[in-house]
Amino acid sequence: MESNEKSVEKSAANERMKGYVQKVASGPEMSKDLTEEEARDALVSILRGAVSEARAATFLIALRMKRETLEENRGFWKALNQTCEQRILGLPQLLQIADPFDGFNRTGYFGFYVAPVLAEIGLPTYGHSAISLPPKYGITFEDLLTKHYGVSADGDLESRARLIESFRFGWLGAAQSHPLLEGLRNLREETVKRSMLATFEKMLIPLKAETNFLATGYFHPGYEVPMLEAARLGDFNRAVMGNGSEGTTLYGAHKSAPAKIFIYAKEESVREASLSAESMFNPATAQEVREAFAELKGKPVELEELARQGEGALRDGSGPAATLIACQAGSLAFLFGIFPDAQSGFDAAQAVLRQGVCREKLLRYLDSAREG
Repeated sequence: MESNEKSVEKSAANERMKGYVQKVASGPEMSKDLTEEEARDALVSILRGAVSEARAATFLIALRMKRETLEENRGFWKALNQTCEQRILGLPQLLQIADPFDGFNRTGYFGFYVAPVLAEIGLPTYGHSAISLPPKYGITFEDLLTKHYGVSADGDLESRARLIESFRFGWLGAAQSHPLLEGLRNLREETVKRSMLATFEKMLIPLKAETNFLATGYFHPGYEVPMLEAARLGDFNRAVMGNGSEGTTLYGAHKSAPAKIFIYAKEESVREASLSAESMFNPATAQEVREAFAELKGKPVELEELARQGEGALRDGSGPAATLIACQAGSLAFLFGIFPDAQSGFDAAQAVLRQGVCREKLLRYLDSAREG
C-alpha cells in the first residue's frame, strides 16, 4: 500500500497541477503563463507520477495550444535536467548526437554509423535517442541498436557508459539516460502530438567528459530559441543545432537552399551560419553528396536495408551511404574543431571508411553490448 506520506505528497501535487491546468487551459484569450518554478514543478510532478495521467495529458496538450513561453521552457528544461541520470567519463572530449527521438522515415539516414567514424578521426561520439516515439514512429539510433542488432533495450546506464568510454563511441537510450521520461511513453503515444518533451529531451547531458559537445537539429524555424536557452543553462561547451534532413544533424545535404545553423559556445555570442554542400566542400565532393542524397531520396526506409547499406559503407567506403556518412562526419568534425574545414573532415572520414576499421570496431562493440 502507498505510504501516507507519499499519498499526501501526490494529493498536494495534484492540487498544484489543477491550478496549473486552470492557468494554461482557459482558451486563446484567457490562458495565463506559468512562472519558471511553476513549470519546473509541474513537469517534475508528471515525471515522478505524482499526478494522474489524464491531468498530465491535459496539461501537455493545453501548453502546446497556448504555446510555451521562454520562462516556461526554462522551467521544463530544468525539470528534465534535474531528473536525468548522469555519469562522468574519463574522456578529454565527447560529442553527443541527438537527432529527433521520433526518428526518420523519408530518406535513408546513416547517423548511427557516423559515431564510430567520428571516433576514429579524433572525436569520441555517442548517439542519444529512444525507441521511436510519436508522431512519426520513424527509425532511431536505439531502434537500430536494439531491434536490428539485438542489444537489450533494458540495459543499464553503467554498462552503456563503460562501452562508450572504452570504444570512444556508442549509443544511449532514454531508458538508460532518463527512466522517468521513458516512463511517459504511453502518455506520449496517447496524446499523439509533439510536446515540449520532444524539444528538451535532445538537450540533456547524461554523459560528461572534460569538454562536452552537442549536435542536434530542429525541423520548424523557431524551435532553436528554446534549444539555445537550454544550451545556455546546460553544461555543453559547444552546441550546434540546425535544420538538417528531417531535423537530423545531416546538415546541408538534403536541399539546394543552405541549412541554417546556430552555434552556441560558452562565454561567446551565438553565431549563425548557412551550410550547404557547395559551401562546405569542393565542387566534386559537393556533387557527390548531392547525387548520393538524390539516389536515396524517395526510396522506402526499412531497418534491414538501412543497416545493410550502413555496414557496407563501413566495410569498404562504397555506395551513397558512405558519401553521406563522410559528409556528416566531416561537417561535424569541422564544426567542433577537429579539422580546419569540412573538406578535410570529409577526406579523413572517407579514408577510414575505405580501410574497414570502423566496421570491425562496430562489430566488437555490438558483441560487448549484447554480452551486457
